[in-house]
Amino acid sequence: MSSKYIALPKGVSEKSFDAAIKEYRAVLGEANVFTDSEHLASYSKIMIPDITENHTPSAAICPASVEEVQACVAICNKYKVPVWPISTGRNLGYGSAAPCSRGQVVMDLRRMNKIIEVDAELGTALVEPGVTFQQLYDYLQEHKIPLWLSCPAPSAIAGPLGNAVDRGVGYTPYGEHFMFSCGMEVVMPTGEVLKTGMGSLPNSNTAQVFKWGYGPYLDGIFTQSNYGIVTKMGFWLMPAPPAFKPYVIRYPEETDIVDIVETLRPLRMAMIIPNAVVIVHALWELGSFLKRSEHYPGTGTIPDSVVKDLVKKHKVGMWNVYCGLYGSPEQNEVNWNIIQNVVKASGKGELLTAEQVGDDPVFKYRADLMQGKMNTAEFGLYNWRGGGGSAWFAPVSQARGSETLKQMDMAKRILGKYGFDYVSEFIVGWRDMHHIVDLLYDRTDPAQLEAARACFDELLTEFSKAGYGTYRVNTAFMDKVADTYGPVKREINRKIKRALDPNGIIAPGKSGIWN
Repeated sequence: MSSKYIALPKGVSEKSFDAAIKEYRAVLGEANVFTDSEHLASYSKIMIPDITENHTPSAAICPASVEEVQACVAICNKYKVPVWPISTGRNLGYGSAAPCSRGQVVMDLRRMNKIIEVDAELGTALVEPGVTFQQLYDYLQEHKIPLWLSCPAPSAIAGPLGNAVDRGVGYTPYGEHFMFSCGMEVVMPTGEVLKTGMGSLPNSNTAQVFKWGYGPYLDGIFTQSNYGIVTKMGFWLMPAPPAFKPYVIRYPEETDIVDIVETLRPLRMAMIIPNAVVIVHALWELGSFLKRSEHYPGTGTIPDSVVKDLVKKHKVGMWNVYCGLYGSPEQNEVNWNIIQNVVKASGKGELLTAEQVGDDPVFKYRADLMQGKMNTAEFGLYNWRGGGGSAWFAPVSQARGSETLKQMDMAKRILGKYGFDYVSEFIVGWRDMHHIVDLLYDRTDPAQLEAARACFDELLTEFSKAGYGTYRVNTAFMDKVADTYGPVKREINRKIKRALDPNGIIAPGKSGIWN
């Protein structure tokens, strides 16, 4: 049966949806409710290996306040319309702004873009979902506030609230973003507003400085979940250090990953290297500014010999380790001497400062990220193969050299089976490593799209069998990843969902959580 909508929510009749749309428009105004294909195109565009039709929304609604979110949630409950909240919708390799299943209404929170408060003395900020890293950075610069952000790679266009709620990471000492959040405001599926931590106390002035509050700590259940809509979030920002010293260590062989991790882990755990270190593979480094077709005309996986030639030609490492020192010049000098001695004793790695590297745009990009400056240079990766396809595979590893070597070998073997390149980086926590593999493919080629989906599925299957859990995943594979964590966890998630959201209106299927 044909419909005037490009999709309908599951189980909702056109008549009921007509009524819901009418009520959304009464609350938000005609200009902030979209049902036509032209406006919905930006909410349907995906880079992940799945067909667009599986993620087509039925409408998009754009509230500008907590009260409007509450009113929209009430309408969703009344007509049983599922809603998929987004902040900036820039989670490109994980699904962008599109819902995880067809027919959901996208709730676009980008109009809620107020920086509510920045406390320069305590180093805290309170922001709404639509605030971008660029906006917050500009605010700090404009008001001459000596605080630094920590931002992910798609920095300028992404937002701190959405990134932290999805447990994203950055590259400064404050790189574990959810760890450095403090206090949430959440519109619950009932329409009630919950303030977590100290925020529930009337007239509280400690909501952004003390995370725990009283009783069970609830903030975590609103990350990577569909239990509510986060409309405000507090963050701790890093005091600008007196001095910042970025550097890179370049290694010539892929197997050097073992020595890299074993050399650097003790320094990271001892906080001699204080920031979230990134270990970048040559193809991630080179792919940010080169096009594959200009260096290898073949269709299969790029040969290792070609990669080695490119490494020599462009004077990068097969692995490139980016770190920073933060503190007084005297503190940095002490730690720099320790790092120099450790790298020298390892017998591997070329240690280079900013002065030695010179005018290198890739080094500048990494140095910017390590001090919370906005830079979108990494989007050059999408020109490496072309065709608009990208899926971020994100297994976690122990910070052991043997584990990272095993993960690299597994990923290269599976990617090679399907003709894809190993474009990756490791982001080092204190004892863990996020292994980010960007599966780049041509979405305009149906054969590549099918191969990319099969490849991603096999990566998940084989890594999970080996005990490597995925910490984030795109919207096409959320159920599969949820299954890898076992039936008990999945059932607990479902019980919480049913208790908090009996009508199942908030982002059904997010992280594999359904009613």
